[in-house]
Amino acid sequence: MRRYVVSAFALVAALAVAVSATTAAANETGVTARTVKIGGTFPLTGPASLYAPIPAAMKAYFAYVNARKGPDGKRGVGGRQIVFTFYDDGYNPANTVQLTRRLVEQDKVFAVVGSLGTEVNLSVRPYLNSRKVPQLLNASGATIWGTDTAQFPWTVGWQPAYSLEGKIYGQAIARNSPNAKIGVLYQNDDYGKDYLAGLKAGLGGKASNIIAEEAYEVTAPSVATQVAKLRASGATVFAIFATPRFTIQAYVIARNLGWNPPVIYTNSVSGTDTLLTTAQKAGAGTLVNNTFTVQYLKDPASPSWNNDAAMKLYRTVMSRYYPNGSNAAVQANGYNYYGVAVAHAFVQLLYKAGKSPTRAGIMKAARNWNEANPFLLPGIRQKTGRGDQFPIGCERIVKFTDGVLAPVSKVKCG
Repeated sequence: MRRYVVSAFALVAALAVAVSATTAAANETGVTARTVKIGGTFPLTGPASLYAPIPAAMKAYFAYVNARKGPDGKRGVGGRQIVFTFYDDGYNPANTVQLTRRLVEQDKVFAVVGSLGTEVNLSVRPYLNSRKVPQLLNASGATIWGTDTAQFPWTVGWQPAYSLEGKIYGQAIARNSPNAKIGVLYQNDDYGKDYLAGLKAGLGGKASNIIAEEAYEVTAPSVATQVAKLRASGATVFAIFATPRFTIQAYVIARNLGWNPPVIYTNSVSGTDTLLTTAQKAGAGTLVNNTFTVQYLKDPASPSWNNDAAMKLYRTVMSRYYPNGSNAAVQANGYNYYGVAVAHAFVQLLYKAGKSPTRAGIMKAARNWNEANPFLLPGIRQKTGRGDQFPIGCERIVKFTDGVLAPVSKVKCG
């Protein structure tokens, strides 16, 4: 009789623990015993639509996670399926505000994850923080994601700061081309200005070598006027701090004008193998072979990673869960790779948030992070803590030559 009483007591205790965990999950918006609902906004159309592959690749990775058994022996994360909803904001902050409200107030998401763009993320940061909704892993390297943490504790970035990248370029130019005349094309918002400020900081006493700065509006149809002025300035180093559409234009227009700057620095958000090859085929020709940029992720277009375990996983995910993902060109697209990498980072944070994840818990995980990500270059970790809220703070310079980005420096951390 005693044995049956003990067994019954154990069963009741186990049920109590299960009910407690389920209740805790049910009390957090977007989390149930079976699902975690997250969302984001992305430019599927409009002036930055070349970034459209990113959310599709994120969704593919979440589908993989939902199907496989994780380290806890359960599918998804802790037995919960990740439900990812994303909307097209057209890279327009006004749309972002409406769609983010929809994610929070109608879709009832647990967190907003990976939304793309500096201005669009800025447009919803006050709202999400007022509602205490995590704004996680922004697809933007705005420096403010790592410096405004006291005022906006529910917002965190992921990729390296644009100011760090610009600084790396400035230091390289000052070291390798100390007498160069520099012309800069930049987007006229916080995104472009961050890069420009970093470039000047890296140049230090050589900042006066910048002889021309030309800004463009994201709503403009072309940067032809700006590129023509930069050519006329006599610049020998061309810095392109632009989103993909305008980066391609800049190369093609420069080539059509007969301008052949021997050194070009193109920001990493546009400096991918796929995009530079597109510019080459669009009319830029061999001009793109003068390009330097930076990397912090492994390169899916480089054969050097063919036997890498993370690259093999990436290709498996793409083949099984992404539309037309077995296509070699699709797999080589760095924006797809970025999407898988940032989705993996979110999964890591969700595990760190515990068996009954809360919004406060996942923010604590993001603010106190020290973890490798297999999709990053070796030696680069996702690391945050007191005094450092930039999850990724290291990059290396690479040079583009006919479809291949080859390293020309070691990994540098800011």
